Amino acid sequence: MKKTLLSVGLGLLCSWASAQSINLFPVQTTIQHGVIEGNFDTKTGVQKYFGIPFAKPPVGELRWKAPQPLAPWKGVKETKKFGPRPMQGIVFGDMMSRSEGLSEDCLYLNVWTPAKRNTKNLPVLVYFYGGGNVAGDGSEPRYDGESMSKKGVVVVTCNYRLNIFGNMAHSELSAETSYKGSGNYGYYDQLAALQWVQKNIAAFGGDPNHVTIAGESAGSIAVSYQMSSPLSKGLIHAAIGESGGGINPTMAPVSLADAEKNGAEFLQKAGVKSIKELRAMSTKDIFELYQDSKRFGFPVVVDGNFLPKKLPEIFASKEQHQIPLLVGWNSAEIPGGAFMQGKPYTVENYIERVKKEYPNDVDKVLSLYPAHSEKEVELSATALAADRFIVYSTWKWFDLHRNNSSQPVYRYLYSKLRPPLVDQNTVSALAGGTVRREGPAQTPPPAVGAPHACEIEYAMGNLHLVKEYAWTSEDFKVSDTMFNYFTNFVKTFNPNGEKLPEWPAAKAGDATPPVMILDTNSKAEKAQNDARYLFLDKEYMK
Repeated sequence: MKKTLLSVGLGLLCSWASAQSINLFPVQTTIQHGVIEGNFDTKTGVQKYFGIPFAKPPVGELRWKAPQPLAPWKGVKETKKFGPRPMQGIVFGDMMSRSEGLSEDCLYLNVWTPAKRNTKNLPVLVYFYGGGNVAGDGSEPRYDGESMSKKGVVVVTCNYRLNIFGNMAHSELSAETSYKGSGNYGYYDQLAALQWVQKNIAAFGGDPNHVTIAGESAGSIAVSYQMSSPLSKGLIHAAIGESGGGINPTMAPVSLADAEKNGAEFLQKAGVKSIKELRAMSTKDIFELYQDSKRFGFPVVVDGNFLPKKLPEIFASKEQHQIPLLVGWNSAEIPGGAFMQGKPYTVENYIERVKKEYPNDVDKVLSLYPAHSEKEVELSATALAADRFIVYSTWKWFDLHRNNSSQPVYRYLYSKLRPPLVDQNTVSALAGGTVRREGPAQTPPPAVGAPHACEIEYAMGNLHLVKEYAWTSEDFKVSDTMFNYFTNFVKTFNPNGEKLPEWPAAKAGDATPPVMILDTNSKAEKAQNDARYLFLDKEYMK
């Protein structure tokens, strides 16, 4: 009988796991709630603890509540496998998880540490995964912390609740809380993980007073919220954002009244009379109700507790955490077709779309995003689609912090084009991985820039763990540069060092602040495109 593709894949995975395990032996560490046992890798010198619980399982009566403290355990808890990932559908089919299935019982984190017997006060990185608050988990290979840990950093990834389980607000839920608000449970999960780090990271050789948080896409947006929340004060000391800020039009928060109305409408359409009735349902039934609704998650909420105001108000009042920030985005975050709505890249089609979207500013838009040829149309449509999708909100976060803080702010533009795919029957997808090609293989059009999420494995030094692309020496060169910048920032709150090209910080009021172009030959330049964001600023900050 022929082997199935699944059986072959499982065989390769088991062989890989067996090859890795020959270098491991068990190690134990005592943390706040008891003793845990992970593995020490004699090849890399890194201790690995996977699937450490940091809160009670948010199930049953604890659904749609802030995470609750764990009870101590007796004996030794084995923490050698990634915990279950949060409940989610196959939203982004290109995500590659190493978790133990899916469960509402998902509040687990992972630690990589290079600490030796008497090591103390190592810098700490806590990384939040992306996925639009509807998908993702901390076990994905591209987030793996071993590479950075080998450079002297304690790395943590944590799970947080998603979609209906992580973000739904409702008046009945608000009535249960002391602050009379609801929603944002995934962000409270992240907060609980940061509190766990504060109390426990010294046991892994980490310094609780030197913690950098980082994330990409929804994870980057989470970073912007965490550095704005009064509840995380003192828990974070620097921040890294990759493509995303919680500012209009990207996952900006809604009012509590609107969020509660949103939740009430969901229950009504689902035929559920109360939160009590919803809590009594099985995970499967709730998940099916959510999937049947065709919703893309639930919005972030100005809940009056985790988030007292919208981000522009918080930053304008200088109430955000006054910490160093490294932030940036990619050169082609989303294809230009997102703006063209399927129409070919002709000058006529492009101008027609501009007139429809910006009837009062056609000439201004065409001066910022010009269209004198079909090739220029493709570039401008891509730039405009990307700016509207996620670039503007990231720029606004950068601009708000540099103008309302005395802390250094570093900006990058990631521009490295991807190498070819190993399997020509696959295509690149939005979340950073690949999916199987539908129909016969065709040569894709040349890329015009670096797409959304493609920089993660470069930044974390994990090209060797991502097998879908035919990495070249240039890719490893760019990865070394970006990885060293990020590692330096985590260690010193400054990306410079190790003979890297000088990366100047942006200053308040500078009309053309510097931007580090991360590419085969990385270099700092004066900003070229900020006029685009200043134009969009007038629209989105109305």
